[in-house]
Amino acid sequence: MMKARQLGTSALLIATFIITGCSVNTLPEATTRASLTTNVNDYQYLIGPGDNLTIFVWRNPEISGNFVVRPDGKVTTSLVEDIEVAGRTPTMLARQLEEQLATYINNPRVTVSVGRFNGPFSEQVRVIGEATNPSAVNYTQNMTLLDLMISVGGLTEFASGNNAKLVRVIDGKQTTFELNIEDLIKDGDITENVDMLPGDIVIIPEAWF
Repeated sequence: MMKARQLGTSALLIATFIITGCSVNTLPEATTRASLTTNVNDYQYLIGPGDNLTIFVWRNPEISGNFVVRPDGKVTTSLVEDIEVAGRTPTMLARQLEEQLATYINNPRVTVSVGRFNGPFSEQVRVIGEATNPSAVNYTQNMTLLDLMISVGGLTEFASGNNAKLVRVIDGKQTTFELNIEDLIKDGDITENVDMLPGDIVIIPEAWF
């Protein structure tokens, strides 16, 4: 059993090396308000497949309603068919609908709100390796590493949390950062908490015994 687990560890470490390369950087600790190097405060939610949208057209309740975004990223309303909504903010979509509805309605006023959030894959944060429940987690504004680890249930007993890596794309380039997750969640060292961003990948290797 131990030999099999060590082989699994080797495979994960090799995969980690392939994904992250040799360059390792250091992240600033989380502020829960704004990151020192990233635009956390500038984040705006993007609509994605599976989201439940409430579209309200002022003084036109007959064309207002709730709409689920299809897997192709579109919705169909009573007046406008196959509107591409995925990847847009609710405000952007409202302005787009106003332009299209102006063909049928004089000076339309539209508001869009999201009731059930899924978001596009590009908005998700992924955790792989030795997390209790490795998974893709929908990003929310001001999410930190601690929030993410709570979402995936923390580390397994076999995790090497202080050898974890975060892979992030910055200006079109893949960059790797060191994470000390064990110090954060087992020792309560809050200085190891860092801000997360949409599209981040956290890789938690297995410990060598």
